[in-house]
Amino acid sequence: MEFIEDGGIWKACYDSDRELYTAETWGKGVNELWEITKETFDLITLPDVTEEEAIKLIRTEGRCLLKNVCDRCGLPYSVILDSDYKELCPWSKMKPDFPVWGEALTDGAVEFFDSQKSNRAQRRAKRKQRLG
Repeated sequence: MEFIEDGGIWKACYDSDRELYTAETWGKGVNELWEITKETFDLITLPDVTEEEAIKLIRTEGRCLLKNVCDRCGLPYSVILDSDYKELCPWSKMKPDFPVWGEALTDGAVEFFDSQKSNRAQRRAKRKQRLG
């Protein structure tokens, strides 16, 4: 596995055995795991890309797998957007740190929020498996 990180606010991993790119981001009140593309991985490693630009690229181009939120706007919570996050990011020590949203709430949020459109196909497939 090849790792890159910058400034202590993000870390990315390339798993050559699986041709898989993933990342972890830390920010004020939110920590997230992501699946990213090779293109995003390559862009965030460019020398002229700032920490803020790298975070923006990961968050806009990536697919969020797990999110821990403690932003002082309410009670802290965790959202597991892809239950396979441990298999996709075995290198990460991140886990749900707060009460976890239920499947129905997570499915609803993924369907409602445009920012979660990259999670719709896998959430729909897993919901179909769950409901039979």
